[in-house]
Amino acid sequence: MIKYSLHCDIGHEFESWFASSDSFDVQVKRGFVTCPYCQSPKVTKAIMAPNVARKDREGATPVPANDQQPANLPAPAAPPQGMALLNESQQQLRSMIRELHEKIVASSEDVGASFPEEARKMHEGDTPARSIRGTASFEDARALLEDGIPVLPIPDLPEERN
Repeated sequence: MIKYSLHCDIGHEFESWFASSDSFDVQVKRGFVTCPYCQSPKVTKAIMAPNVARKDREGATPVPANDQQPANLPAPAAPPQGMALLNESQQQLRSMIRELHEKIVASSEDVGASFPEEARKMHEGDTPARSIRGTASFEDARALLEDGIPVLPIPDLPEERN
């Protein structure tokens, strides 16, 4: 993975990670790399210095504990914003997935780790049928399906993994 400092034709600066230098070139050509501030697709690499860890800095001036920067050091830059390199159709797809996920969550009861047991009770008629969601191991989900109990995995949204 390579982290590049980038800038758009308007002058906005930002950073992003790429699998390789070739990956960056391909994504720029296909219009997948856009400025997170103005959405301009005219993005180029900025000149950057490598970040090299040094052991000879034991005597360096530490940042004071009260989060105040010494007068001779510049203020820290704003943290880089998270971004995904998605085209318009991918953004629409994510939006639809997010909307579907919200509808499922809103219309079902979270039974947590007791999902396999609750699903069996409903299937056998021991409890009233209702929409439930929860967690189950792969083995538990397979056993439910083999017993004719319909289950559907609900994947996490991309934002939930970050």
